[in-house]
Amino acid sequence: MSLAPPADLTPAAAPSPTAAAAAVGTPMPHIMAITSGKGGVGKTFVAANLAAALARGGRRVLVLDADLGLANLDVVLNLYPKITLHDVFTGKHTLDEAILPAPGGFSVLLAGSGMVEYSRMTPEVRDQLQALVAKVSPRFDHVLLDTGAGISDVVLYTVSLAAEVLVVVTPEPTSLTDAYATIKVLATTQGRRRVHLLVNQVRKPGEGRTVRAQLQQVVDRYVNPTLETRTGAVRLELLGEVPTDPAVREAVLRRQLLLEAMPGTAAAVALVNAAVRMPA
Repeated sequence: MSLAPPADLTPAAAPSPTAAAAAVGTPMPHIMAITSGKGGVGKTFVAANLAAALARGGRRVLVLDADLGLANLDVVLNLYPKITLHDVFTGKHTLDEAILPAPGGFSVLLAGSGMVEYSRMTPEVRDQLQALVAKVSPRFDHVLLDTGAGISDVVLYTVSLAAEVLVVVTPEPTSLTDAYATIKVLATTQGRRRVHLLVNQVRKPGEGRTVRAQLQQVVDRYVNPTLETRTGAVRLELLGEVPTDPAVREAVLRRQLLLEAMPGTAAAVALVNAAVRMPA
């Protein structure tokens, strides 16, 4: 199946210098943003289980719920936080008070849900988020930023704080198209030249490689020719593929980590393998 981006994405006009600057922070080492072009692809599920897999290997891991307005990491982990990022940003509680232990042996910083004030990237929110990430990152071997979906200014700025970015995608056409849009924006506004992919809900072995090849083909045709030669081309690296597995739905409904509840299932094994391939 060939993938052709919609006309309004091929090629899209470059953002203004002001907009591009506002979307870019200072990338920090050992931080990976986990994002997606489309909601509902399992991004938060992937982030939580990758964190558990890394923690099993003896790594100190923090997942920061950076979907500031529509957070649901607490739901996935069956946590009921009394202190959230909102309390840290408003000075009601300290950062140390907001960092919580999670099932799976890693730590979390949870955001509140439905907070309209964080749906736009104001200078205040930008400065608070960058300062928070800079303060917390030295304490951990891996910091995973579980962003919102799409290409809003909040999502793009959060991604810009990470040295690496992982795009979660499924084989569905809408997911592929939105993943392409995300990759294109990251390449043109943040200078990203390496983007990791995790293909979720694959129906047969090797489908993840097919998805990566399809996306790379479109990027090569519509994005790379527009980039300056000296900056290099955008390359997509497949971190892994996770098969469609009824155990995933069961774990989600039970609000449990798949790696904790059913560690021997096909999806759980695939996520552990993906974690092994994550950048150090």
